[in-house]
Amino acid sequence: IADGAVLIDNNMQVILVNPTAKRIFGWEAANVVGCNVLHHLPASVQIEITRPLYEMAAGECESAEFRIFINQPIPRTIRILLTTVLNSQRESIKGIAITIQDITREVELNDAKSQFISNVSHELRTPLFNIKTYIETLHDYGEDLALQERQEFLQTVNHETDRLTRLVNDVLDLSKLESGRNYSFDGVDLAQAIEQTLRTYQLNAKDKGVELVQEVAPNLPLVLGNYDLLVQVFGNLIGNALKFTKAGGKVAIRAYQLDFKPSHTESAPVRIEISDTGIGIATEDQHSIFERFFRVENRVHTLEGTGLGLSIVRNIIDRHRSKVHLVSEVGIGTTFWFDLAAFEEKAPLIQVEPIAEASKITTA
Repeated sequence: IADGAVLIDNNMQVILVNPTAKRIFGWEAANVVGCNVLHHLPASVQIEITRPLYEMAAGECESAEFRIFINQPIPRTIRILLTTVLNSQRESIKGIAITIQDITREVELNDAKSQFISNVSHELRTPLFNIKTYIETLHDYGEDLALQERQEFLQTVNHETDRLTRLVNDVLDLSKLESGRNYSFDGVDLAQAIEQTLRTYQLNAKDKGVELVQEVAPNLPLVLGNYDLLVQVFGNLIGNALKFTKAGGKVAIRAYQLDFKPSHTESAPVRIEISDTGIGIATEDQHSIFERFFRVENRVHTLEGTGLGLSIVRNIIDRHRSKVHLVSEVGIGTTFWFDLAAFEEKAPLIQVEPIAEASKITTA
C-alpha cells in the first residue's frame, strides 16, 4: 500500500500500523502498538492533530484533513486524513483511522509550476509595457516627433515584438519537451544539421565581426537522434555564443568520434562541442544556467534572451540519453559539449505518438 495507515482506539492507543507509516514517521525500530500515538508523532504533527483526535473520539466530528511539513526522519510534506471507525451497528465510535500520504513531490511540482507562471508573467510584462509605451507616445505625440525619432520608436516596438515572440515560442517548446510526448529517433547526419545551423547564423556572425567556423571530422557515423531537436540545440548554443562574443572573437562547432567504445557491440559515440571566446560564465553561475529563466545577461546588463534556451537544450539532450557539460572561464570563453550514440542500423526506432502541438508564433 502506498499510503501510511495507523489505527488507534478511543484512548489514542495504537492498534495497527503499516510499514509505510513506520517509514514516514521513523518508527522502524520502535514498537508503537499499544502505545499512545501522540507520544510518538513528530512535534509538528502532534500540534496539529491532538485536539481533532480527541474531538473525533468524543463524536464531535467525523473526519479531518491536514497538510503538514515534518523534519524528521527526513524533511517531507505529508497529508494526514483522520476518519472515525464505527462499530458494526454504526452506533458508537470504535476508533480512528489515520491515513498518511507523502505529497512532497506534488508540493514541489506545484511550487515549480507557480514559480514558472510567475516568471513567465514577469517576462511577458516587460516587452508588453515597452510596446504599449512607445505606441502610445507615437499616437499622442507622433506629429511633434522628428522622422528619425519615430523610426527609432518603431524599431524598438519591432524589437520588443520579436522578443515577445521568442519568449512565447520558447515556453511552447519547453512545454512540449516536458509534456512526456515521444519523438521519433533515427540516424542523423550531423554534418548536414551543423551546416544548416551555420547558414542561419552566418549573417549574424558577419554583422558582429565574429568568426564562425565548423570543424567536423570526415566520415562521421550517423548518430541516433531527432534531426529537428538537434538543430534546435545547435541553434540555441551557437546563438548564445554569438551573443556573448565581441567583435574579433571566434565561435566554433566541432564534431568528432571518440576513441573508446561503450561495449564490443557498440560503436564509439560522437562528441559535439560548441566553444566561444566570449565573456565566460562565472563559477558560481555555472550550476544555475540550465535553470528556467536564469540569464547570464543579468550579470552583464543586457536584456537579450528569454532565459529558457539552455533549459530547452538540457531537456533535448536528456531525451537523447546524454548530458550537457560545460567548461568556462570569465574573460576567456566557454565550451559546451555532449556525446551522442552512434546510430546502429539494426536498432529499433522510437515511434512518435500522435500528440497535438501548439503552433509557434511567427512575425513578419
